[in-house]
Amino acid sequence: MSKSKLEFILQMVDDIEYIIAQHNGIVTDALSHRISKPAVLMSLLQIGETLGKMKFENDILAEYAKGAYNVRNFIAHDYEGVNMAIIENIVRTMLKPLKEAIQTEFKKDEK
Repeated sequence: MSKSKLEFILQMVDDIEYIIAQHNGIVTDALSHRISKPAVLMSLLQIGETLGKMKFENDILAEYAKGAYNVRNFIAHDYEGVNMAIIENIVRTMLKPLKEAIQTEFKKDEK
């Protein structure tokens, strides 16, 4: 597993968290802002693209990779038709567990 790719994904997650924080933690505000919305979508696209290129022994990360790649396709192939409620749900519920799973993987590598 590529540590640099996982670090890149963590950076994308951090970028999304930063963007949300710039909108006082209000996800819907960030996703309706003309600059923040495309930044969040591009970060999600990059997460999916990167995870989609990786192979995982960890079943949890493998599931995240599959879902993230589907989100990537959803954004890339129908940008104007992206359902922002789905994106909001992903940002609210999936980024933190993904981040934690990657951090756990780093801890395993350190041992």
